[in-house]
Amino acid sequence: MSTILLLSGPNLNLFGERDPAVYGTATLDDMVGDARDVAERAGHALEHLQSNHEGALVDAIHGARGRCAAIVINAGALTHYSYALADALQTFDGVKVELHVSNPMARDEWRRESVLAPYVTATVAGFGRAGYRLALEGVVGALNDQAEPARKATERGEVS
Repeated sequence: MSTILLLSGPNLNLFGERDPAVYGTATLDDMVGDARDVAERAGHALEHLQSNHEGALVDAIHGARGRCAAIVINAGALTHYSYALADALQTFDGVKVELHVSNPMARDEWRRESVLAPYVTATVAGFGRAGYRLALEGVVGALNDQAEPARKATERGEVS
C-alpha cells in the first residue's frame, strides 16, 4: 500500500460557499472524500492537508519525500506565483498532479500561467468536483504502470 498526499491551498476550504458558478456547490470534504474512495479502492492510503499558508504546503511536500508515492496538489492562487512550491515539487521523485476545479485558461489572464506545471507529471483542470476523482485515477494508473515491470520480473523469477 502506497500513500498519496493530497494538498489543498489557500481559500479551498471555502469550496461550497465561494463563487458556486465557478467552483460548484460541493465542499472540500466532498471532493476529498471522492479522492479517498478512489485511493482506497486501489489499495492506497490518502492523506489530505488544506492550508492557507504557503510554508505549510512546502513542509508537507518535504515530508512526503521518501514516504509518499504521489502528490496531488490544488495550490489555488499559489499555482501562479509560488516558486517555493515549484522548488519543493521539483525535489519530490514520485508522481505529481496539479489539480484545478475550474479551467484557469478560461479565466483571468493572471491565472493562465502555472509556475508548478514544469515540475508535475500531469494537470487535471476544469472538471469541477470530478477533477479530484480524475486526478486520483490518473495517479493510481501511473503508480500501476510503474509497478508493472517489477511485477513481471517477479513472475519470471528475476527478483527475489
